Amino acid sequence: MMRRTDALAAAGEEFDVCIIGGGATGAGCALDAQLRGLKTLLVEANDFASVTSSASTKLIHGGIRYLREAALHFDPGQVGVVKRALQERVYMLHNAPFLAGAMEFIIPCYSRWESAYFGAGVKLYDLLAGKANLLPSRRLTRDQALQRMPTLKSDGLVGAVTYSDGQFDDAGYNLALVRTFAELGGVALNHARVMALERKPGEGLHSAQIQDEISRRTFEIRARAFVNATGPASDAIRRMANPKATPRLKLSKGAHILLPLQQFGSGDAMLIPETSDGRVIFAIPWMGRLLVGTTDDPVNEFGDVSLSDEDVGYLLHHLNQFVQKPLVTEQIIGGFAGIRPLISADSRSTKSLSRDHKVEVDEQTGLISILGGKWTTYRAMAEDTIDAVQRYLRQSVRECSTRNHPLSGSVGSTTTLCEELARTYRTSPETARHLVGKLGTNAVRVLELAAAAPELAEPIVDGFPAIRAEIVYSIRNDMAMSIEDILARRIGLQFYSWKLAAQAAPVVAQYLAREYGWSDERRQHAVDEYVGKLRRMLQTAGLGN
Repeated sequence: MMRRTDALAAAGEEFDVCIIGGGATGAGCALDAQLRGLKTLLVEANDFASVTSSASTKLIHGGIRYLREAALHFDPGQVGVVKRALQERVYMLHNAPFLAGAMEFIIPCYSRWESAYFGAGVKLYDLLAGKANLLPSRRLTRDQALQRMPTLKSDGLVGAVTYSDGQFDDAGYNLALVRTFAELGGVALNHARVMALERKPGEGLHSAQIQDEISRRTFEIRARAFVNATGPASDAIRRMANPKATPRLKLSKGAHILLPLQQFGSGDAMLIPETSDGRVIFAIPWMGRLLVGTTDDPVNEFGDVSLSDEDVGYLLHHLNQFVQKPLVTEQIIGGFAGIRPLISADSRSTKSLSRDHKVEVDEQTGLISILGGKWTTYRAMAEDTIDAVQRYLRQSVRECSTRNHPLSGSVGSTTTLCEELARTYRTSPETARHLVGKLGTNAVRVLELAAAAPELAEPIVDGFPAIRAEIVYSIRNDMAMSIEDILARRIGLQFYSWKLAAQAAPVVAQYLAREYGWSDERRQHAVDEYVGKLRRMLQTAGLGN
């Protein structure tokens, strides 16, 4: 159970390490540090997973396209990044099976050369994975490819090749990391912004000024070591600690669109292996939708990055080259964009930059920054970072145990859990699957709330399996403070449908007001603010109002 009032009270204690940033890397660092016996505080300026870590392509992958980049740029380091990520992929799947699973991807081939070239590429991918391979790659005949994916453009199709990778709920996984950390005694605090980092002359950092974004109150936290795990904001935190720090990151925007899965006509995932500008695009079934992405465009500064009409046009243009019946903007029902923080020491384009990571210890302040990387390698990034923390604290480096540490909701989860919960609590199979897919065995706690108050067993909105008890559970146990905290990251409705999210906003606000004592005016303001943000997303993407 995570309660923000408890975390605020505990934040006044002194910690061994303070982790700044509650995304995948920060949450991973916090869990690793706590497991090694370090008294750990995790602070996040917004909500957990609110920026980069909930805006991924939902893949746990080695990065098959990086093999091509390695060949084009004669960069063997890229191969090492792929190999490490393939091993990390197994840990992610094993530690939270209710949030992650294996998926087979189809690469359509329109010439014998493509069939040979892509076939060799996926075999190399298998080889690099070794014993960590999920499913062996294989070739499909033209008829087999069309049987699996009837909407493929058939003219010129000679066949396909397949390979395997993982898929996951990124926001859900991030929150599971935070829950696991808190269950082990760690202190996690969202909506708590670092305003200043302080040190005495000749010494390292010893405290930070924090602003509670909810109450606007400012307070001090003290720690023996500070970790900067803020992703795209890393350079800003580095400069906060040391104004002479030089920028290390090049930022890239990744945009995605969501369409009704039935419009695609297949439950299989497709990789578009090369676009006109040398990228790859995925078309993946996810949450009953077709997720299409991603772009890879440089951005000049960290801020509010949105799906644009150019992004929409780009993704539809390349997807439609591979399907019989073109998909159009009017069919888009959701979308999002995020920022990738890439390490750059040169002027190469963002799509060519390595997804490797680096741990930096500032000589003047002792700030430990974890830079670059990607979701799949979050655990390895955290391990390297906490190794550095222990060296900084002049401790012996203890063995990392996160490779095989089940996340909250995993222990006791079985293949029959959904059926058991649906039968025991008399809920629909769809709601049981949704709850287990978000919370694992913790779904029982939501259903117990619904059993105690029948009103909470009602759906939040027609057309989506979430129930009102999830709202109450998110507020009381998961530190949800806003409509977006609940609909985007805890329930997932915002990613499923902008329209349904707007319809659900007043219901969510009703329970937030009840739990937090909001006035009617504040409740209505929260609804207007959230719906207004959704409308701006639609307008920016060129999708109307």
